[in-house]
Amino acid sequence: MDNIAGRKSGLSWAVNLSVVALVALWLFPTVGLLVSSFRTADQISASGWWKSLFPSEQVVQLRTGGGEAAVQEGDLWVVEGNLVDDTEEGPEPGTEITRFGVSSKAVDAFAVGDTATFSKDTKTFTMDAAGNYRFTSTTELKKRGQRVFITATLPPDFTLDNYDQVLFSGNSNDSMTKAFFNTMTVTIPATIIPIVIAAFAAYALAWMQFPGRALLIAIVVALLVVPLQLALIPLLKLHLSIGIGKGYLGVWLAHTGFGLPLAIYLLRNYMAGLPRDIIENAKVDGATDFQIFTKIILPLSFPALASFAIFQFLWTWNDLLVAKVFLIDSTGNTTVMTNQIVELLGTRGGNWEILATAAFVSISVPLLVFFAMQRYLVRGLLAGSVK
Repeated sequence: MDNIAGRKSGLSWAVNLSVVALVALWLFPTVGLLVSSFRTADQISASGWWKSLFPSEQVVQLRTGGGEAAVQEGDLWVVEGNLVDDTEEGPEPGTEITRFGVSSKAVDAFAVGDTATFSKDTKTFTMDAAGNYRFTSTTELKKRGQRVFITATLPPDFTLDNYDQVLFSGNSNDSMTKAFFNTMTVTIPATIIPIVIAAFAAYALAWMQFPGRALLIAIVVALLVVPLQLALIPLLKLHLSIGIGKGYLGVWLAHTGFGLPLAIYLLRNYMAGLPRDIIENAKVDGATDFQIFTKIILPLSFPALASFAIFQFLWTWNDLLVAKVFLIDSTGNTTVMTNQIVELLGTRGGNWEILATAAFVSISVPLLVFFAMQRYLVRGLLAGSVK
C-alpha cells in the first residue's frame, strides 16, 4: 500500500527538517546582524547580541569639567563634580560605577575610591561609586576636561542612529542608499539575462538533435572549471577594445558569461529528466519546438529556473571582484554595496555597529528573495536539478 499513487512519501519529515535547518542556518547570523545594527559600539564590545535585552557591564568614556570649572586651592587646581550627572552622553543618573581608568591602555586600572596619579605625578583623580570625583593638578588646567573611562552595568539601549549614518550620511554618491540602487541595477539584469539564454540552450541540448550536440555539452561542462580570475583581464581588454569599457553593460555581460555554464548544465539536466511522452505527444499533435518549449518545458522547469535564479541573484548581489573590474570607477557613482562595506571597514574599522548595520542592509534583499523562493529551491533540489 505504500506505493499507491498520490500517497504522501514517508520521507516528508526529512524534507521538512532539512528546510527548517536551512532556514535556521540563514536566520542565526542574520538575527545577530539585525540586533547589532540597533546597538551602540560599547554594547557590541561588551556583550553578544543574544544578551542585548539584559543589562551588561560596559566601558564608557567621559570627561571631567575643564579649566573653567577649576578652583584654585593653594598650589593645586581642583575640579569637583559628578561624572554621571554632569555629562549628557554618559549613563543614566544613579548608575553604579565599579572601576575606572584615566588611560585607554588601562580602562579599568582602579577601583572606585582609589586615587589615580598620572602625568608624572602632577595630576590625581579619585571617584566613588556614584560618580562623584575630585580631579587635581599642580599646573593650570586646560579648557578641555580630563578623559576618564568608567566601568558600569548599564541597561540595554537601542538606537536608529546607525541606520541614519549608514543610509543618509555623506554625499549622494557616498551613501549606502546610492550603492543599494546601483547593486539592484547590476543584479536584476545579471540574473534575468543568463536564465533566458540558458533556458533556450538547455532545451536545445536536451531535446533537439543536431550535429555536435555532445561536443557542446562537453564544452559547457569544461567551462565550469575555468577559474573566474583567469578570464577577468582578457575580458576587460575585450570590453575596452570594442568600446564597452567600464559600465553596467560590461558587468551584465561579464556576469552572464560567468553564470551561463552552470545555468545551462543545471537546466539541461533537469529538462532531460522530464517525461519524454509529453514532448513526443506534443510533436505528434503538430507542436513546434518553440511551442513545446514555452508551453510545456518552461512551466515544468520552474523549480530548476527558480533554483538557479536564487543562486545567481545571491552570487551577483554579494559580488565584489567582478564589480571592481568591470564597473566601479573613480567617481564613486557606480559603487555597489559590497564595495561600500569595504570602504566602511577601511575608514571606520572600529565602528562595528556601523559595519553590522551596513551588512544587514546588504543581506536583507537576498534574504527576502531566498525565503520567497525557498520552496521552489527545495523542489528543484529534490528533483535533482542541483547536483
